[in-house]
Amino acid sequence: MTISVRLNDEDTELIKAYADINNISLSDLIRTAVLEKIENEYDLECYQKAIKEHKKNPKTYTLKQVKEELELE
Repeated sequence: MTISVRLNDEDTELIKAYADINNISLSDLIRTAVLEKIENEYDLECYQKAIKEHKKNPKTYTLKQVKEELELE
């Protein structure tokens, strides 16, 4: 699949320079940047959900308790 992105000259030069400095193709740079952005937003969403759940039930467990519960010790 091909995706087009419109950039002004200044942004284009900056992105090309960054790709050149890091010895990666523009496609790899843009693909990686977009996927990292998606992953970061998903991670933040999961974190916010976990915090919300923790506030409802703030019980915590030590590593030792978790290992005992899972019969890892």
